[in-house]
Amino acid sequence: MRKILLMFGVILFSLMPVSANQFSKAINSKNINSGAVSVSVKDVATGNTVYTLNERVPRNPASTLKLVTSFASYNTLGDDYKFSTKLYKTAKNDLYLKLGADPLLTSGDLNLLMKMAADKKIIEPKYFYIDDTIFDDVEWGEGWQWDDDLNPLMPKFSAYNIDGNLLNIEITPQGKHRSPSIQVKPYYPLTFMNMIEVKEGSGVKLARNNSIAPNILNATGTVSSQTKLKIPVNNVKLYFNLRLEDAIKSAKIDYYKNFYKGKVPTNSYLVGDIAHSIENIMFATLKDSNNLCAESLFKVAGAVYSGDIGTSDNSLNMLNDYLKSLELNTSDIKIVDGSGVSKNNLVTSDFMVNYLVKIAKDQNFEDLKKYFAVPGEGTLVNRMLYLRNNLWAKTGTLSDVSAMAGYIKSRSGKLYAFDIMIQSAKTSPADKKNIEEQILRVLYAN
Repeated sequence: MRKILLMFGVILFSLMPVSANQFSKAINSKNINSGAVSVSVKDVATGNTVYTLNERVPRNPASTLKLVTSFASYNTLGDDYKFSTKLYKTAKNDLYLKLGADPLLTSGDLNLLMKMAADKKIIEPKYFYIDDTIFDDVEWGEGWQWDDDLNPLMPKFSAYNIDGNLLNIEITPQGKHRSPSIQVKPYYPLTFMNMIEVKEGSGVKLARNNSIAPNILNATGTVSSQTKLKIPVNNVKLYFNLRLEDAIKSAKIDYYKNFYKGKVPTNSYLVGDIAHSIENIMFATLKDSNNLCAESLFKVAGAVYSGDIGTSDNSLNMLNDYLKSLELNTSDIKIVDGSGVSKNNLVTSDFMVNYLVKIAKDQNFEDLKKYFAVPGEGTLVNRMLYLRNNLWAKTGTLSDVSAMAGYIKSRSGKLYAFDIMIQSAKTSPADKKNIEEQILRVLYAN
């Protein structure tokens, strides 16, 4: 009888919900001030709360915000939407390039588009116009850090998106007593104050003063072998026009005049079209946390929603209507961009988890989960491999901030929506990520 009672007790204990004490141990494992941590966990099937900590405290969500803005944009644009760059011709033999703000557009795509024109014997256009009316001229988000303008993860976003809006810099040693060569490939007009030494060391640093000379960069540090860097383009339109000139020349089209701005006339006919699917943009946004894709997706959705050009106001109006349709309380949140880069963004864990529960039910979790990073890929490529096939998440990282939100299936088969935000200047990034993993271990095991 005692054995039966003991076995019953063990079974009962194993079926008990996870305790707050287990979560507290996970959070305190790195001696962090618990006031710097927000957590919310809910059962997706029932909406019941499993655990909360500081769940109503507004914090910076970093890139987990992409879960909100990208699915709102996807809902507005539809799964058939394509980011298209189209070439038109008029009866007057003028060419019009209509930009679609495609964040995946490459120089190779432009080459292909110009070849389409050449194949149709369009080799001497009278004038060449660019229709950039899909976006306004604002190329950075509200609250983005000015001193991050050389961060390759934060390129400008524009109607003129091409090659990820990034420059390739190659630094090649020329001998012990000579400065290394610095080349921009493909060509873009930059001047380098070259103070790099050829010797073993800690690498190269580039810096500039945009208020004085944005095209002059100070290059310092050391190299011992060829080094390749990427930096954001500081004039996206200029870079695009240079690549368009290259494409025209490559296709042997005779055009040596300027490019002019103009809307595509109604009587034009389509010469060619290069397009990338919204699905590929979503994968890049959520699995790889590509900020250019996130901002372009958000702004294009604002343009389609408003029937006007893409502006941050139109995008935010689109987002607000989407959140209202989900009947979510937005009184404690503030969203200003599409990527989560801005430190002006504020959300609560309570809001994020309520949002995740809603979309899992309204849009079917099985259809949604393909867009999330899973252990072994994207931003989770080297993280939580023991949770493979049980975790679908979006990570977020800024200075002093680490966050993670998404879904986890416990060992017993229950699906939970979770949000974790840690905002602490005194805790290392590695320790913040370790706390996230400890919390998810508790959820999975129980």
